[in-house]
Amino acid sequence: MLAYYWLAMMFVLGAVVGSFLNVAIARLPLEKSLIWPGSRCSKCQQPIRWFDNLPLLSYLWLRGRCRTCGESFSSRYFFVELGTATGFAALFYIEVICNWHNWPGGMPWAVLNGIFPFSWWVGYLHHAILFALLFATAMCDLDCREIPLGITLPGTLLGLLIGTLFPWPWPFDGVMAWPPAPLNDDRLFPMGGSAWQTLGSFKEGTVQAWPFWGPLPAWFGDGGNWQTGLATAFVGAAVGALLLRGIGFIFSTALGKEALGLGDADLMMMAGAFLGWQMAVVAFFASVVPALFVGFFQVAFRRDNSLPFGPSLAMGVVITFLGWQWLGAYVQPLFFWGQLLAILVGVACVLLALMGLLLRLLRGTPGTEPPAA
Repeated sequence: MLAYYWLAMMFVLGAVVGSFLNVAIARLPLEKSLIWPGSRCSKCQQPIRWFDNLPLLSYLWLRGRCRTCGESFSSRYFFVELGTATGFAALFYIEVICNWHNWPGGMPWAVLNGIFPFSWWVGYLHHAILFALLFATAMCDLDCREIPLGITLPGTLLGLLIGTLFPWPWPFDGVMAWPPAPLNDDRLFPMGGSAWQTLGSFKEGTVQAWPFWGPLPAWFGDGGNWQTGLATAFVGAAVGALLLRGIGFIFSTALGKEALGLGDADLMMMAGAFLGWQMAVVAFFASVVPALFVGFFQVAFRRDNSLPFGPSLAMGVVITFLGWQWLGAYVQPLFFWGQLLAILVGVACVLLALMGLLLRLLRGTPGTEPPAA
């Protein structure tokens, strides 16, 4: 029963966080302060009292209206709080109660009674914080086609801090995380050889699943130190940002118009700082499927042909870290095989440029007039 008490508490915590996210979503795109002034009605400008500002409950009690003037509040406030609360509770159920990721530790009798290891709480809160940040950026992009740096930059710094405090392969010891046989680049080269299986056997951490490279350079030892944690988070942030900026530059140049905004790159910079560069790359490709649904929603319900990519990227990131124990097993050799990785990056750049040129030809050159009959 204690486990479900914690589940209810995570729902309440998510609703409180969602209430704060509403402030961030409404103010940060306009470059307003999150602290001053306090919440108030946009019509009568009367401050909203604390008992009218309780997450979820106050909206239902007042039927979404201002107590003073009766002005209707957007239903978005309620659904952001509900979505964050549901997300926090669902993550807790999946990651902690069900131990979806097979995190180590935890006596069976203790887990059954709702007593969870400290490392599980850290892993859950790490993902819950990222989920909240992604939710806020996605809503900002949907509302005003802008992802505020006021969310992504503090989020990136927070990812760097958490990674430094809980470096890969935490909670394991660095020496215990590596396979018995030493790894080197020569052994990683032959595809299908024994190194392929050996590489896939190193332990995943609870916060940082993988290090930024393997084997680690000598200065980083076997991992488990602040240098490894900071480097993994920093490389993740750099690759996340450069990946989207590079794709945007190549595709925009070939297409002849802007394809990806800088806010999308900032979102992936934040995700990379939390999860590492490997997950950031997979999350970009995983975001393609959600993009189809977001595009359909925009056309069907908003009559809007534009496609904000932030919500799709956010969903791709969540899908990736939830499914990493399966996805990672398939892509791990690729991300630690330098030669193949370089070849694939080059091929992807060429294909991306060709795709952009093809789309440019299909839609015609801007500004040209059809020939007279």
